[in-house]
Amino acid sequence: MELIAALLIAGVVLMLLELILPGMVAGIVGFGCLVAAVIMSYSRFGSQTGNLILLCVVVALIGAAILWVRFFPDSPMARPFISKTSIGNIGAEKPELLNQTGTAHTTLRPSGTAVINGQRVDVVTEGTMIDRGTPIKVVQIEGMRVVVRAI
Repeated sequence: MELIAALLIAGVVLMLLELILPGMVAGIVGFGCLVAAVIMSYSRFGSQTGNLILLCVVVALIGAAILWVRFFPDSPMARPFISKTSIGNIGAEKPELLNQTGTAHTTLRPSGTAVINGQRVDVVTEGTMIDRGTPIKVVQIEGMRVVVRAI
């Protein structure tokens, strides 16, 4: 019984160490310790005790996963891993581009990049392919999509 308890404790400690150690080695070894403890409990004490220990391990792992998902992202320990910065205006409409002209920076088949007012902009054509260097005009803004046509 002492060996099973030691394997369970070692498994839990190694799974907790996985939070601060990179590489998943501690987590895999900890999970292996938990599996070994469950297998040994089946072989030494029979199916009833084995089922009880298996149930406890599964409930503990599911509970820990739920607590992890719920509380870790907002914890001080998670702050070094979560970026709070954003690059650009993702999802922002650009109404100032409507009816502006520019040139196709890449071949638009039907999507690509155009230079409009000196800015590179990801654009989509109305369906036809537009060669690189062709003058284009913005005809529609659909959320993040900037729709152009050849002039």
